[in-house]
Amino acid sequence: MMQISGFSKFTKEEKIDWLANNYFSNPQQTKELLQLYWNEDMKLQKLHDEFTENTVSNYYLPFGIAPNFVINNKIYTIPMAIEESSVVAAASNAAKFWGNKGGFKAEVISTEKVGQVHFTSVANAEKLVRFFNEVKPKLTEETKAITKNMEKRGGGISAIELRNKTNELENYYQLHCTFETLDAMGANFINSCLEQIAETFTREAENYIHFSTEEQPEVIMSILSNYVPNCLVRAEVSCPIEELLPNKEDAKKFAYKFVEAVKIAKIEPYRAVTHNKGIMNGIDAVVLATGNDFRAVEAGIHAYAAKDGKYSSLTNATTENGIFKFWLEIPLALGTVGGLTSLHPLVKLALEMLQKPNAKELMKVVAVAGLAQNFAAIKSLVTTGIQQGHMKMHLMNILNQFEANKEERNTIINHFKTNVVTHSAVVEKLEELRNE
Repeated sequence: MMQISGFSKFTKEEKIDWLANNYFSNPQQTKELLQLYWNEDMKLQKLHDEFTENTVSNYYLPFGIAPNFVINNKIYTIPMAIEESSVVAAASNAAKFWGNKGGFKAEVISTEKVGQVHFTSVANAEKLVRFFNEVKPKLTEETKAITKNMEKRGGGISAIELRNKTNELENYYQLHCTFETLDAMGANFINSCLEQIAETFTREAENYIHFSTEEQPEVIMSILSNYVPNCLVRAEVSCPIEELLPNKEDAKKFAYKFVEAVKIAKIEPYRAVTHNKGIMNGIDAVVLATGNDFRAVEAGIHAYAAKDGKYSSLTNATTENGIFKFWLEIPLALGTVGGLTSLHPLVKLALEMLQKPNAKELMKVVAVAGLAQNFAAIKSLVTTGIQQGHMKMHLMNILNQFEANKEERNTIINHFKTNVVTHSAVVEKLEELRNE
Protein backbone atom coordinates (compact mmCIF):
# COMPACT_ATOMS: atom_id res chain seq x y z
CA MET A 1 0.00 0.00 0.00
CA MET A 2 1.15 3.51 -0.84
CA GLN A 3 1.43 6.27 1.74
CA ILE A 4 -0.87 9.22 1.24
CA SER A 5 -0.37 12.92 1.92
CA GLY A 6 -3.03 15.51 2.70
CA PHE A 7 -5.48 12.82 3.87
CA SER A 8 -6.95 15.00 6.63
CA LYS A 9 -8.02 17.56 4.01
CA PHE A 10 -10.12 14.99 2.08
CA THR A 11 -13.88 15.11 2.41
CA LYS A 12 -15.42 12.20 4.30
CA GLU A 13 -16.56 10.66 1.02
CA GLU A 14 -13.04 10.92 -0.41
CA LYS A 15 -11.59 9.30 2.71
CA ILE A 16 -14.04 6.42 2.40
CA ASP A 17 -13.31 5.97 -1.31
CA TRP A 18 -9.56 5.85 -0.67
CA LEU A 19 -9.96 3.41 2.21
CA ALA A 20 -12.39 1.10 0.39
CA ASN A 21 -10.44 1.02 -2.86
CA ASN A 22 -7.06 0.41 -1.25
CA TYR A 23 -7.80 -2.05 1.55
CA PHE A 24 -10.90 -4.07 0.70
CA SER A 25 -11.72 -6.73 -1.89
CA ASN A 26 -15.29 -5.43 -2.20
CA PRO A 27 -15.07 -1.61 -2.11
CA GLN A 28 -18.78 -1.05 -2.72
CA GLN A 29 -19.81 -3.32 0.14
CA THR A 30 -17.34 -1.54 2.44
CA LYS A 31 -18.77 1.88 1.52
CA GLU A 32 -22.31 0.67 2.15
CA LEU A 33 -21.37 -0.78 5.54
CA LEU A 34 -19.67 2.44 6.68
CA GLN A 35 -22.61 4.53 5.51
CA LEU A 36 -25.09 2.17 7.20
CA TYR A 37 -23.84 3.40 10.56
CA TRP A 38 -24.19 7.08 9.73
CA ASN A 39 -26.95 9.02 11.47
CA GLU A 40 -29.86 9.84 9.20
CA ASP A 41 -29.97 13.22 10.90
CA MET A 42 -27.07 14.96 9.13
CA LYS A 43 -26.83 17.62 11.83
CA LEU A 44 -26.26 14.89 14.40
CA GLN A 45 -23.80 13.13 12.09
CA LYS A 46 -21.83 16.36 11.65
CA LEU A 47 -21.63 16.65 15.44
CA HIS A 48 -20.22 13.12 15.68
CA ASP A 49 -17.76 13.77 12.86
CA GLU A 50 -16.33 16.71 14.77
CA PHE A 51 -15.68 14.78 17.99
CA THR A 52 -12.43 13.45 16.50
CA GLU A 53 -10.39 13.37 13.28
CA ASN A 54 -10.61 11.45 9.98
CA THR A 55 -14.05 10.03 10.75
CA VAL A 56 -15.57 7.70 8.19
CA SER A 57 -18.43 6.23 10.24
CA ASN A 58 -19.75 5.70 13.77
CA TYR A 59 -18.92 2.73 15.99
CA TYR A 60 -21.91 1.79 18.10
CA LEU A 61 -21.95 0.19 21.55
CA PRO A 62 -25.13 -1.02 23.26
CA PHE A 63 -26.61 1.54 25.65
CA GLY A 64 -28.23 -0.39 28.50
CA ILE A 65 -29.69 0.49 31.87
CA ALA A 66 -29.44 -1.16 35.29
CA PRO A 67 -32.42 -0.13 37.44
CA ASN A 68 -33.20 -0.37 41.16
CA PHE A 69 -29.91 0.87 42.61
CA VAL A 70 -30.40 2.22 46.12
CA ILE A 71 -27.49 4.56 46.88
CA ASN A 72 -27.56 6.53 50.13
CA ASN A 73 -31.31 5.85 50.34
CA LYS A 74 -31.95 7.31 46.88
CA ILE A 75 -33.08 5.17 43.92
CA TYR A 76 -31.07 5.32 40.69
CA THR A 77 -31.30 3.82 37.23
CA ILE A 78 -27.73 3.61 35.97
CA PRO A 79 -26.80 3.97 32.26
CA MET A 80 -24.13 1.57 30.95
CA ALA A 81 -22.47 1.64 27.52
CA ILE A 82 -20.82 -1.76 27.07
CA GLU A 83 -20.77 -4.70 24.66
CA GLU A 84 -19.82 -7.51 27.05
CA SER A 85 -22.48 -10.12 27.74
CA SER A 86 -23.96 -10.25 31.26
CA VAL A 87 -22.46 -7.01 32.64
CA VAL A 88 -25.73 -5.07 32.76
CA ALA A 89 -27.60 -8.16 33.99
CA ALA A 90 -25.03 -8.73 36.75
CA ALA A 91 -25.22 -5.10 37.88
CA SER A 92 -29.02 -5.26 37.92
CA ASN A 93 -28.96 -8.47 39.96
CA ALA A 94 -26.58 -6.95 42.49
CA ALA A 95 -28.83 -3.88 42.77
CA LYS A 96 -31.83 -6.13 43.43
CA PHE A 97 -29.88 -8.25 45.94
CA TRP A 98 -28.84 -5.26 48.04
CA GLY A 99 -31.99 -3.20 47.51
CA ASN A 100 -33.80 -4.73 50.50
CA LYS A 101 -30.67 -4.87 52.68
CA GLY A 102 -30.12 -1.15 53.03
CA GLY A 103 -28.69 -0.62 49.56
CA PHE A 104 -25.26 0.85 48.82
CA LYS A 105 -23.55 3.54 50.86
CA ALA A 106 -21.10 5.88 49.13
CA GLU A 107 -19.03 8.89 50.15
CA VAL A 108 -16.47 11.13 48.49
CA ILE A 109 -13.35 11.27 50.66
CA SER A 110 -11.35 13.87 48.73
CA THR A 111 -11.31 15.61 45.33
CA GLU A 112 -7.72 16.76 44.82
CA LYS A 113 -6.29 16.53 41.29
CA VAL A 114 -2.66 16.74 40.22
CA GLY A 115 -0.52 18.29 37.50
CA GLN A 116 3.25 18.66 37.19
CA VAL A 117 5.88 20.81 35.53
CA HIS A 118 8.88 18.54 34.91
CA PHE A 119 12.28 20.23 34.61
CA THR A 120 16.01 19.65 34.91
CA SER A 121 18.71 21.77 36.53
CA VAL A 122 22.34 21.36 37.56
CA ALA A 123 21.98 24.07 40.22
CA ASN A 124 22.33 22.81 43.78
CA ALA A 125 19.11 21.99 45.59
CA GLU A 126 19.40 24.82 48.14
CA LYS A 127 19.69 27.43 45.42
CA LEU A 128 16.63 26.00 43.63
CA VAL A 129 14.62 26.07 46.85
CA ARG A 130 15.53 29.74 47.45
CA PHE A 131 14.55 30.63 43.90
CA PHE A 132 11.29 28.69 44.13
CA ASN A 133 10.29 30.37 47.39
CA GLU A 134 10.88 33.79 45.83
CA VAL A 135 9.03 33.04 42.59
CA LYS A 136 6.14 30.99 44.02
CA PRO A 137 3.69 33.90 44.57
CA LYS A 138 4.21 34.99 40.97
CA LEU A 139 3.51 31.45 39.67
CA THR A 140 0.04 31.64 41.18
CA GLU A 141 -0.54 35.30 40.34
CA GLU A 142 0.12 34.87 36.63
CA THR A 143 -2.46 32.09 36.30
CA LYS A 144 -5.28 34.38 37.54
CA ALA A 145 -6.68 34.95 34.05
CA ILE A 146 -7.14 31.17 33.77
CA THR A 147 -8.29 30.43 37.32
CA LYS A 148 -10.58 33.47 37.83
CA ASN A 149 -13.87 31.76 36.94
CA MET A 150 -12.94 28.50 38.67
CA GLU A 151 -12.05 30.40 41.84
CA LYS A 152 -15.43 32.16 41.83
CA ARG A 153 -17.04 28.71 42.12
CA GLY A 154 -14.65 27.61 44.89
CA GLY A 155 -11.97 25.86 42.86
CA GLY A 156 -8.55 26.65 41.49
CA ILE A 157 -4.93 25.88 42.36
CA SER A 158 -4.63 24.37 45.85
CA ALA A 159 -0.84 24.20 46.15
CA ILE A 160 2.46 24.32 44.25
CA GLU A 161 5.50 22.58 45.70
CA LEU A 162 9.03 21.94 44.49
CA ARG A 163 9.99 18.25 44.52
CA ASN A 164 13.56 17.03 44.28
CA LYS A 165 13.69 13.75 42.30
CA THR A 166 17.45 13.73 41.63
CA ASN A 167 17.90 10.51 43.58
CA GLU A 168 15.75 8.79 40.94
CA LEU A 169 16.88 10.66 37.81
CA GLU A 170 19.90 12.91 37.48
CA ASN A 171 19.13 16.66 37.63
CA TYR A 172 15.35 16.00 37.65
CA TYR A 173 12.94 18.20 39.62
CA GLN A 174 9.24 18.92 39.38
CA LEU A 175 6.69 21.52 40.36
CA HIS A 176 3.97 19.36 41.86
CA CYS A 177 0.65 21.22 41.64
CA THR A 178 -2.71 20.28 43.12
CA PHE A 179 -6.09 21.53 41.90
CA GLU A 180 -9.78 21.61 42.75
CA THR A 181 -11.86 21.55 39.56
CA LEU A 182 -15.37 21.06 41.04
CA ASP A 183 -17.81 19.59 38.48
CA ALA A 184 -15.30 19.61 35.61
CA MET A 185 -12.89 16.75 35.02
CA GLY A 186 -10.50 19.66 34.51
CA ALA A 187 -7.88 18.35 32.08
CA ASN A 188 -7.82 21.46 29.89
CA PHE A 189 -7.98 23.79 32.89
CA ILE A 190 -5.09 22.02 34.63
CA ASN A 191 -2.91 21.86 31.52
CA SER A 192 -3.48 25.54 30.76
CA CYS A 193 -2.46 26.46 34.31
CA LEU A 194 0.64 24.26 34.14
CA GLU A 195 1.82 25.78 30.87
CA GLN A 196 1.45 29.27 32.31
CA ILE A 197 3.31 28.23 35.48
CA ALA A 198 6.10 26.75 33.34
CA GLU A 199 6.32 29.94 31.26
CA THR A 200 6.53 32.15 34.34
CA PHE A 201 9.04 29.83 36.02
CA THR A 202 11.32 29.84 32.97
CA ARG A 203 11.16 33.61 32.51
CA GLU A 204 11.87 34.32 36.18
CA ALA A 205 14.76 31.82 36.20
CA GLU A 206 16.36 33.60 33.23
CA ASN A 207 16.34 36.84 35.24
CA TYR A 208 17.52 35.28 38.51
CA ILE A 209 20.98 36.69 39.15
CA HIS A 210 22.12 33.74 41.25
CA PHE A 211 21.78 31.23 38.38
CA SER A 212 24.71 30.83 36.02
CA THR A 213 23.88 30.05 32.38
CA GLU A 214 24.51 26.35 33.00
CA GLU A 215 22.25 26.31 36.07
CA GLN A 216 19.18 27.65 34.27
CA PRO A 217 16.27 25.21 34.80
CA GLU A 218 15.05 23.64 31.57
CA VAL A 219 11.39 22.68 31.42
CA ILE A 220 10.91 19.28 29.80
CA MET A 221 7.11 19.18 29.82
CA SER A 222 3.98 20.33 31.66
CA ILE A 223 1.05 17.92 31.96
CA LEU A 224 -1.72 16.81 34.30
CA SER A 225 -1.50 13.39 35.96
CA ASN A 226 -4.21 10.76 35.65
CA TYR A 227 -2.99 9.31 38.92
CA VAL A 228 -5.21 10.98 41.52
CA PRO A 229 -4.72 9.10 44.81
CA ASN A 230 -6.26 12.03 46.71
CA CYS A 231 -9.42 12.19 44.60
CA LEU A 232 -11.09 9.28 46.36
CA VAL A 233 -14.55 7.76 46.66
CA ARG A 234 -15.70 4.86 48.82
CA ALA A 235 -18.68 2.56 48.25
CA GLU A 236 -19.83 -0.28 50.50
CA VAL A 237 -22.57 -2.75 51.36
CA SER A 238 -23.18 -4.65 54.58
CA CYS A 239 -25.77 -6.86 56.25
CA PRO A 240 -26.04 -9.62 58.87
CA ILE A 241 -24.45 -12.79 57.50
CA GLU A 242 -27.68 -14.79 57.81
CA GLU A 243 -29.42 -12.39 55.41
CA LEU A 244 -27.07 -13.28 52.54
CA LEU A 245 -28.95 -16.50 51.70
CA PRO A 246 -32.28 -18.06 52.82
CA ASN A 247 -30.53 -20.93 54.63
CA LYS A 248 -28.39 -19.86 57.61
CA GLU A 249 -25.65 -22.48 57.06
CA ASP A 250 -25.52 -21.74 53.34
CA ALA A 251 -25.19 -18.04 54.18
CA LYS A 252 -22.25 -18.68 56.54
CA LYS A 253 -20.49 -20.84 53.93
CA PHE A 254 -21.12 -18.26 51.21
CA ALA A 255 -19.73 -15.43 53.37
CA TYR A 256 -16.62 -17.47 54.21
CA LYS A 257 -15.90 -18.34 50.57
CA PHE A 258 -16.61 -14.77 49.43
CA VAL A 259 -14.15 -13.26 51.92
CA GLU A 260 -11.52 -15.87 51.02
CA ALA A 261 -11.97 -15.08 47.32
CA VAL A 262 -11.25 -11.39 48.01
CA LYS A 263 -8.24 -12.31 50.16
CA ILE A 264 -6.85 -14.36 47.26
CA ALA A 265 -7.20 -11.34 44.96
CA LYS A 266 -5.38 -9.27 47.59
CA ILE A 267 -2.23 -11.39 47.51
CA GLU A 268 -2.24 -13.02 44.03
CA PRO A 269 -1.66 -10.59 41.11
CA TYR A 270 -2.79 -13.12 38.49
CA ARG A 271 -6.18 -13.23 40.18
CA ALA A 272 -6.18 -9.52 41.11
CA VAL A 273 -5.96 -8.39 37.49
CA THR A 274 -9.06 -10.37 36.47
CA HIS A 275 -10.81 -9.44 39.73
CA ASN A 276 -10.22 -5.72 39.08
CA LYS A 277 -11.11 -6.08 35.41
CA GLY A 278 -14.56 -7.15 36.59
CA ILE A 279 -14.80 -4.01 38.70
CA MET A 280 -13.86 -1.95 35.64
CA ASN A 281 -16.66 -3.62 33.64
CA GLY A 282 -19.09 -1.66 35.78
CA ILE A 283 -17.01 1.50 36.13
CA ASP A 284 -16.04 1.88 32.46
CA ALA A 285 -19.61 1.29 31.27
CA VAL A 286 -20.94 4.22 33.33
CA VAL A 287 -17.92 6.43 32.66
CA LEU A 288 -18.37 5.92 28.91
CA ALA A 289 -22.16 6.44 29.05
CA THR A 290 -21.65 9.77 30.85
CA GLY A 291 -19.05 11.09 28.38
CA ASN A 292 -16.03 10.80 30.66
CA ASP A 293 -12.52 9.58 29.84
CA PHE A 294 -12.49 5.86 30.66
CA ARG A 295 -8.83 5.51 29.62
CA ALA A 296 -7.78 8.07 32.24
CA VAL A 297 -9.98 6.39 34.84
CA GLU A 298 -8.52 2.95 34.00
CA ALA A 299 -4.93 4.16 34.20
CA GLY A 300 -5.45 5.93 37.52
CA ILE A 301 -7.34 3.08 39.17
CA HIS A 302 -4.88 0.38 38.11
CA ALA A 303 -1.99 2.52 39.35
CA TYR A 304 -3.82 2.84 42.67
CA ALA A 305 -4.18 -0.95 42.81
CA ALA A 306 -0.37 -1.15 42.81
CA LYS A 307 0.28 1.77 45.18
CA ASP A 308 1.75 -0.50 47.89
CA GLY A 309 4.33 -2.01 45.53
CA LYS A 310 2.29 -5.01 44.41
CA TYR A 311 -0.81 -5.18 42.23
CA SER A 312 -3.77 -6.10 44.43
CA SER A 313 -7.56 -6.24 44.73
CA LEU A 314 -9.40 -2.93 44.83
CA THR A 315 -12.19 -4.40 46.98
CA ASN A 316 -12.19 -5.64 50.56
CA ALA A 317 -14.50 -7.98 52.47
CA THR A 318 -14.85 -8.94 56.13
CA THR A 319 -17.13 -10.91 58.43
CA GLU A 320 -16.95 -9.48 61.93
CA ASN A 321 -19.45 -9.71 64.80
CA GLY A 322 -21.93 -11.47 62.54
CA ILE A 323 -21.84 -8.72 59.87
CA PHE A 324 -20.76 -9.21 56.27
CA LYS A 325 -19.15 -6.06 54.82
CA PHE A 326 -17.86 -5.49 51.29
CA TRP A 327 -16.31 -2.21 50.14
CA LEU A 328 -14.29 -0.41 47.51
CA GLU A 329 -12.10 2.69 47.69
CA ILE A 330 -10.84 4.10 44.38
CA PRO A 331 -9.56 7.31 42.79
CA LEU A 332 -11.97 8.85 40.27
CA ALA A 333 -11.54 12.11 38.37
CA LEU A 334 -14.88 12.74 36.66
CA GLY A 335 -16.81 15.67 35.27
CA THR A 336 -20.43 16.56 34.64
CA VAL A 337 -19.69 19.80 32.77
CA GLY A 338 -17.39 20.38 29.79
CA GLY A 339 -16.18 17.87 27.21
CA LEU A 340 -18.92 15.73 25.69
CA THR A 341 -21.33 16.28 28.58
CA SER A 342 -23.10 19.16 26.84
CA LEU A 343 -22.56 17.92 23.26
CA HIS A 344 -23.34 14.21 22.91
CA PRO A 345 -27.15 13.67 23.00
CA LEU A 346 -26.91 10.28 24.76
CA VAL A 347 -24.47 11.64 27.32
CA LYS A 348 -26.94 14.41 28.15
CA LEU A 349 -29.68 11.78 28.40
CA ALA A 350 -27.52 9.60 30.67
CA LEU A 351 -26.81 12.48 33.04
CA GLU A 352 -30.47 13.43 33.15
CA MET A 353 -31.30 9.77 33.89
CA LEU A 354 -28.95 10.06 36.88
CA GLN A 355 -30.92 13.13 38.02
CA LYS A 356 -28.30 15.62 36.79
CA PRO A 357 -25.56 14.77 39.28
CA ASN A 358 -22.63 16.97 40.17
CA ALA A 359 -19.14 15.48 39.93
CA LYS A 360 -19.18 14.14 43.51
CA GLU A 361 -22.55 12.46 43.01
CA LEU A 362 -21.34 10.88 39.77
CA MET A 363 -18.21 9.59 41.56
CA LYS A 364 -20.48 7.78 44.03
CA VAL A 365 -22.63 6.23 41.31
CA VAL A 366 -19.61 5.03 39.33
CA ALA A 367 -17.96 3.51 42.41
CA VAL A 368 -21.18 1.71 43.28
CA ALA A 369 -21.42 0.29 39.74
CA GLY A 370 -17.91 -1.14 40.14
CA LEU A 371 -18.67 -2.62 43.55
CA ALA A 372 -21.95 -4.13 42.32
CA GLN A 373 -20.22 -5.72 39.35
CA ASN A 374 -17.52 -7.23 41.57
CA PHE A 375 -20.09 -8.54 44.05
CA ALA A 376 -22.05 -10.25 41.27
CA ALA A 377 -18.90 -11.81 39.80
CA ILE A 378 -17.58 -13.17 43.11
CA LYS A 379 -21.06 -14.41 44.06
CA SER A 380 -21.16 -16.44 40.84
CA LEU A 381 -17.59 -17.69 41.24
CA VAL A 382 -18.08 -19.09 44.73
CA THR A 383 -21.51 -20.61 43.97
CA THR A 384 -22.56 -21.71 40.48
CA GLY A 385 -19.40 -20.68 38.63
CA ILE A 386 -19.02 -17.76 36.26
CA GLN A 387 -19.84 -19.60 33.04
CA GLN A 388 -23.42 -20.58 33.82
CA GLY A 389 -24.74 -17.04 33.74
CA HIS A 390 -22.17 -15.67 31.31
CA MET A 391 -22.72 -18.29 28.62
CA LYS A 392 -26.51 -18.00 28.77
CA MET A 393 -26.10 -14.30 28.05
CA HIS A 394 -23.59 -15.18 25.32
CA LEU A 395 -26.06 -17.58 23.69
CA MET A 396 -27.64 -14.83 21.58
CA ASN A 397 -24.22 -13.82 20.23
CA ILE A 398 -23.60 -17.38 19.06
CA LEU A 399 -27.05 -17.60 17.43
CA ASN A 400 -26.45 -14.28 15.66
CA GLN A 401 -23.04 -15.47 14.49
CA PHE A 402 -24.66 -18.45 12.76
CA GLU A 403 -27.69 -16.44 11.53
CA ALA A 404 -30.25 -18.62 13.30
CA ASN A 405 -33.84 -17.99 12.24
CA LYS A 406 -36.71 -17.30 14.65
CA GLU A 407 -37.80 -20.95 14.94
CA GLU A 408 -34.22 -22.13 15.52
CA ARG A 409 -33.69 -19.45 18.17
CA ASN A 410 -36.80 -20.41 20.13
CA THR A 411 -35.95 -24.13 20.04
CA ILE A 412 -32.34 -23.60 21.12
CA ILE A 413 -33.18 -21.09 23.87
CA ASN A 414 -35.70 -23.55 25.33
CA HIS A 415 -33.18 -26.41 25.08
CA PHE A 416 -30.50 -24.51 26.99
CA LYS A 417 -32.81 -23.50 29.81
CA THR A 418 -31.96 -26.92 31.28
CA ASN A 419 -28.60 -27.64 29.61
CA VAL A 420 -25.12 -26.19 29.99
CA VAL A 421 -24.32 -23.55 27.36
CA THR A 422 -21.02 -23.95 25.53
CA HIS A 423 -20.10 -22.71 22.08
CA SER A 424 -19.68 -26.24 20.74
CA ALA A 425 -22.96 -27.44 22.30
CA VAL A 426 -24.90 -24.58 20.69
CA VAL A 427 -23.32 -25.22 17.28
CA GLU A 428 -24.02 -28.95 17.59
CA LYS A 429 -27.68 -28.34 18.47
CA LEU A 430 -28.04 -25.86 15.61
CA GLU A 431 -26.55 -28.35 13.12
CA GLU A 432 -28.86 -31.04 14.45
CA LEU A 433 -31.92 -28.83 13.84
CA ARG A 434 -30.77 -27.91 10.35
CA ASN A 435 -30.07 -31.54 9.42
CA GLU A 436 -33.59 -32.48 10.49
